[in-house]
Amino acid sequence: MQPPPKEPPSLLWLLCASLLAALCILTLLPRGLVGKPAEEGDALHRVKRGWVWNQFFVLEEYTGLEPLYIGKLHSDMDRGDGSIKYILSGEGAGTTFTIDDGTGDIHAIQRLDREVKAQYLLRAQARNRLTDQPLEPESQFVVKIQDINDNEPKFPDGPYHASVPEMSHIGTSVIQLTATDADDPTYGSSARVVYSILEGQPYFSVDAKTGRTTRTRDMDRETRENYTVVIQAKDMGGQLGGLAGTTSVNIRLGDVNDNPPTFDQRLYQMSIPEAAPVGSVVGRIWAKDRDVGVNAEMEYSIIDGDGRDTFDISTDPTNLFGIITVKRPLNFESKPSYTLKVEGANTHLDPAFRHRVPFKDMTIVHVSVEDVDEPPLFDAPAYYVELAEDAEIGTVVRTVTARDPDAANNTVRYSIEKSSDPDKFFYLEITSGSLMTVRSLDREEVGWHNITILAMEMNNPTQISSASVAVRVLDVNDNPPSLTHYLEAYVCESAKAGQLIQTVTAVDPDQPLGGQHFSYRLAPEAANNPNFTLRDNQDNTAWILTRRGGWSQQDQTVFYLPVVISDGEQPVQTSTSTLTVRVCSCDREGNVMSCDAEAHSLPASLSRGALIAILACIFVLLVMILLMLSLRTHRKKPYLCDEEENVHENIVRYDDEGGGEEDTEAFDIGAMWNPREAHHPQPPPHPGKTRQDMLPEIESLSRYVPQACVAGGGLGEGSNVRGYVLAKLLDADSDACAPPYDSLQTYAYEGEGSVAESLSSLQSGASNTDHEYDYLSDWGPRFKKLAEMYGALETNGAPAW
Repeated sequence: MQPPPKEPPSLLWLLCASLLAALCILTLLPRGLVGKPAEEGDALHRVKRGWVWNQFFVLEEYTGLEPLYIGKLHSDMDRGDGSIKYILSGEGAGTTFTIDDGTGDIHAIQRLDREVKAQYLLRAQARNRLTDQPLEPESQFVVKIQDINDNEPKFPDGPYHASVPEMSHIGTSVIQLTATDADDPTYGSSARVVYSILEGQPYFSVDAKTGRTTRTRDMDRETRENYTVVIQAKDMGGQLGGLAGTTSVNIRLGDVNDNPPTFDQRLYQMSIPEAAPVGSVVGRIWAKDRDVGVNAEMEYSIIDGDGRDTFDISTDPTNLFGIITVKRPLNFESKPSYTLKVEGANTHLDPAFRHRVPFKDMTIVHVSVEDVDEPPLFDAPAYYVELAEDAEIGTVVRTVTARDPDAANNTVRYSIEKSSDPDKFFYLEITSGSLMTVRSLDREEVGWHNITILAMEMNNPTQISSASVAVRVLDVNDNPPSLTHYLEAYVCESAKAGQLIQTVTAVDPDQPLGGQHFSYRLAPEAANNPNFTLRDNQDNTAWILTRRGGWSQQDQTVFYLPVVISDGEQPVQTSTSTLTVRVCSCDREGNVMSCDAEAHSLPASLSRGALIAILACIFVLLVMILLMLSLRTHRKKPYLCDEEENVHENIVRYDDEGGGEEDTEAFDIGAMWNPREAHHPQPPPHPGKTRQDMLPEIESLSRYVPQACVAGGGLGEGSNVRGYVLAKLLDADSDACAPPYDSLQTYAYEGEGSVAESLSSLQSGASNTDHEYDYLSDWGPRFKKLAEMYGALETNGAPAW
């Protein structure tokens, strides 16, 4: 609250101030007798000091229009002729205080406030007006400001905030207040403060002297939490006319745990799908508590019910709500509902109130399990199978079983996930779930097969579940052993009989349980050879030893030694590896120098350089011959040695249907009709200019030549064409300079739109009987030559195939 405005000084105070000013006037009285003026002879006599000083007192807060008269300075040397000048200096001289330099009267020209400055120290001096010489030494005096009650009490830290626990004892201290008054505490009662309460009764009270605030009644926070109290501080001891100041205190009641929790509902209904995973939230409950903070924090527990092992309850992060969650998987078909008895209790109890009522409450929670369409359920989440790698195709590996867990019990179909068996080694029977092999297994290639089996409901294909089948392929002794790295060895010419030339080892991709056990021996054809022998060391290694000495590269440079290796498992697998042994020249330490026999086969008179030169000449000659042959083959000349073959050994390719008998540009069909004339052709119309860009070609007489006729002879035995073809084939086989330019072109389809339809004998018959072609003469002039050719075949005989 705002302090009340200052009251102007009363008339009584002004009167007192005037009296004090009159009493405090400084009078300067002569201390010696006043005589005649001093003569010249008396100039050396000492003049006594004529100052008489007292303190000046003046009331503060003067509000008059004229300057406030404070006092008067006077010297006994002042005769009133104006020769004396009074000087004032010190605190506030000239600004707050002024002096009449002729009369010595002192006035205050500004408003004085004791709370700003309580006294002023001034200095006064009398000087000769003409010479400005000091007539008296400078002296000090004090002007004290007398206090009046012009300041009300104030609360420097207001407004205030305090708290007190609810239901605390009467008389409990709430807050201590202190008001300050700027007036002079040593002068009168201006600064004597008395406290009183203006608002807040009857709940609080304040001590009049100390300002201590206490509670006076029982208060419940749950009924009312906040209170506002107005405290007044008044000076002058609380008397009439004293100034007052007020402040407010906001008091909040602190909470204590004096209220038990209670559930809003005595029965909670909740539901959750049966497919909800463990940890899913079913719902939440709340035991409300009128208290707040830690006094309202709860702890929940399931104390009874058939769902104690299936559900769990915990407190949320605010410690207020109970969260019910799934503890174990649910199954609608086995149990469709559960009942829980839940208790909620306070965690922080107040010893002062715990004896009143139990700070806990109970409720019932009914949980219904909702039925959902679940995917098929396998009888096992994973399967493990061992299968021998020599298992026959179609062997049943394992039968998996899945069922629909719903009440409908729909039919289940099985399949293999494609990505788990990319090479398709297995097949799964769709209805029975039998997993069987469809390819041969090989442990050495794939030792494990991890297959994913899918089970799907027929009525709802979206309901799919899976299970894994791990198939371990067991080892079978189906691979023969073989030598590892050393398939070549050498023997020095200086080697003696019984000398070790090579240690051999074997490897087998099979992995028997007892480990590998190899045995070695020479092949039967090499068992009695006079050069080498083999010793089995019975530790999966063998030694190759010499049987004789006197080795020489001139006699033989390479020996081939077949070694038979057998494993120790059933069925026993055996293999034969050939060890190549070279005869080499060695130094005394047995190090190989050369395994080449050329030094021993050269004549003594022929050096190595001469041999190299001879080989180089042979190489150059071969390159030249090859180059000449290559150039010769690229020259454009007749391909055949005999001109008669230019007519019959090529094929004319037609991309469209021929023009019939009018088409005589390609070749002379008479050449095929009369083979004898082909051997003696007519000279060309332009001698010496043989056409090389197009050789006469022989086309198939029909686009539909039956395969049976080609293989067994579809034409008659007396066919001229057939005889001619056989004759030409015999000439071509016996002629060494005839290039292999024979070509076969089979037309399996003649095309549509022909009046004669298909002319081919393909698929017309499989027997070797002759065909009748008399109908060709009825097809018009385009097929005249063809009719003549096939008609003549029946009259002329030909040699057999």
